[in-house]
Amino acid sequence: MAHRSPSSRSAPPSKNNRLIARFALICTASLSFTYLCYSAVFCCGAAVAGRGAPAEPGDRGQLGGKPGDCAPPAPSGSAGVAQQRYAGNKRLPHALIVGVKKGGTRAVLEFVRIHPDVRALGVEAHFFDRNYDRGLDWYRGLMPRTLDSQITLEKTPSYFVTREAPRRIASMSHDTKLIVVVRNPVTRAISDYTQTLSKKPDLPAFQDLAFRNQTSGLVDASWNAIRIGMYILHLENWLQYFRLSQMHFVSGERLITDPAGEMARVQDFLGLKRIITDKHFYFNRTKGFPCLKKPESSGQPRCLGKSKGRIHVQIKQEVIDQLQEFYRPFNIKFYETVGQDFRWD
Repeated sequence: MAHRSPSSRSAPPSKNNRLIARFALICTASLSFTYLCYSAVFCCGAAVAGRGAPAEPGDRGQLGGKPGDCAPPAPSGSAGVAQQRYAGNKRLPHALIVGVKKGGTRAVLEFVRIHPDVRALGVEAHFFDRNYDRGLDWYRGLMPRTLDSQITLEKTPSYFVTREAPRRIASMSHDTKLIVVVRNPVTRAISDYTQTLSKKPDLPAFQDLAFRNQTSGLVDASWNAIRIGMYILHLENWLQYFRLSQMHFVSGERLITDPAGEMARVQDFLGLKRIITDKHFYFNRTKGFPCLKKPESSGQPRCLGKSKGRIHVQIKQEVIDQLQEFYRPFNIKFYETVGQDFRWD
């Protein structure tokens, strides 16, 4: 009988060897999958932690991070919208809502941010008035991620009355677009006082703060609630650094009575397609303010917070008339400068 040497044919693998090979294959595949998942999470997650920038509480969970392309292009549909939160880069704002306090800035921000081509910081950064020494990199780190087709927007209404803000913003970019939401300065002052009173119940009466001498009608223009409403004085400071065409003035009154019309003009100013229309709004009679109709993905309409639309402190008509008279020359010059009559008189 012919005899074959051991080298001419390999012995069949044992059962134990087969099990070991299969186990090694499974472990290798498992480790590879774990590494891919970890890399994806780390790439986007470390971007947030590494920048030292906090997430925006008011930004509906939209995270920002270090510029880069961690995430793949977002697919279409609702999944695509969700993925876009992690796509794109952090950029300095293309546009700013710079004022004014108690004019309707929060409403404009919430209304315009439903536009798919707008990404907005949900909290007030106060960079150009309080945090300027932190530097532009810190400020950029606060911003949401945007795609090349999207606008980055930030709102801090105290910028309008901050002397240094126009120069600092112009230093960032001379092309920044500026939105100013204005309101009858008397109504604005009363709203401002009402808000402060809700936090400081022992505050002196409105008329005691508004006048140096009420009998003679001498208004205390140093009181911040009064000073903010002298719009033309603040505007003159801005016009030293920006062209009037770079500024858009929103009527706080029309924002309530015709939100779609005001937002149409905002979209035009920002160079956006008119997507936000009257179909997005309904009037909430309880708050006396327009709200956004509920989106398809939510079971509730979106109204502004409890602090918006609160009932104002009752002020005597005599006091209101005196303040109207005080503001009249400032209002007239403001109308003439911006080329728009807000009909506050």
